[in-house]
Amino acid sequence: MTEAKKTKNFVISDEELEDNIRQYCRDFTALAKAGRFPDPITGRDDEIDQTILILLQRGRKNAVLLAPAGVGKTAMVVGLAQTIARGDVPDYLKDCRVIELELPSMAAGTESIAEFQGRFIPICKGLAERYHDPDYPKFVMFIDEMHTIMPTCLGSSYKGLSEVMKPYMTVGDLHIIGATTLDEYRIYVAQDPAMDRRFQRVTLKVPNTVETISIMKHLKGGYEKHHGITINDTEIERIVRLTDEHLRRRYQPDKSILMMDAAMAYHVKMHGRGVELSKESIYHMISKESAVHAQALEAPEGGETPLAGGH
Repeated sequence: MTEAKKTKNFVISDEELEDNIRQYCRDFTALAKAGRFPDPITGRDDEIDQTILILLQRGRKNAVLLAPAGVGKTAMVVGLAQTIARGDVPDYLKDCRVIELELPSMAAGTESIAEFQGRFIPICKGLAERYHDPDYPKFVMFIDEMHTIMPTCLGSSYKGLSEVMKPYMTVGDLHIIGATTLDEYRIYVAQDPAMDRRFQRVTLKVPNTVETISIMKHLKGGYEKHHGITINDTEIERIVRLTDEHLRRRYQPDKSILMMDAAMAYHVKMHGRGVELSKESIYHMISKESAVHAQALEAPEGGETPLAGGH
């Protein structure tokens, strides 16, 4: 089938749709196939399986990921894209394209909500037109900070976008994965019954200490390669313990990953590459972040504080 025949009945041509996707979206599955996500996504197999099950359904086939900031909502969607790229999904989702809607890019340079929505409508319509065509793969649209598209989210440049999507969702022509916190979902999304009933909730739990250490061990290779230094398991455990104790307002695994990256960067700055990350560099960076003196971060005499199984 030629491109002309494939697109002759579409209001939005293939060329226009792809141009809009390039301008205003990130194609997670294409990036996964190109090896652009080198860090493995671990510890989210259950949530990825739950999301795949939702996408396979005929009715409520949209998922919303609920978790505090830093827990890994976007990382889970990357994990889904990696799973699709490997082909480890049912036939319905083979070659599926997971695209993230980049709302800031779409809003840039616009002077009104109507102009902003005018950039979104061709994407929404283009995906919906192709939903039932077997010659096209399925598309899954990922919207981070989903609450910002609701009409009641005052101060958001993206408010009201949900109203544009509703007609397509009502007839079942879109697959959407949203992400937000539980509180923001309750305040903004759940208050709209039409939106709430079209999404199934997937709650991402905050990883406990042992799970965070496991995630860090899987990720450390990419950071070692980037910084040109190594980090041993003892120092990974030290970072997780210290961030649990002194950065309580933030969530794992994000806070431990950030502190490992920062400590390695500081160590390279002070000592160069080709060495092993020292505990002193870890203390220095966590001290700066937590406003606790570096000496006070050291465990009391008699050894390290034992690791707990959870928070």
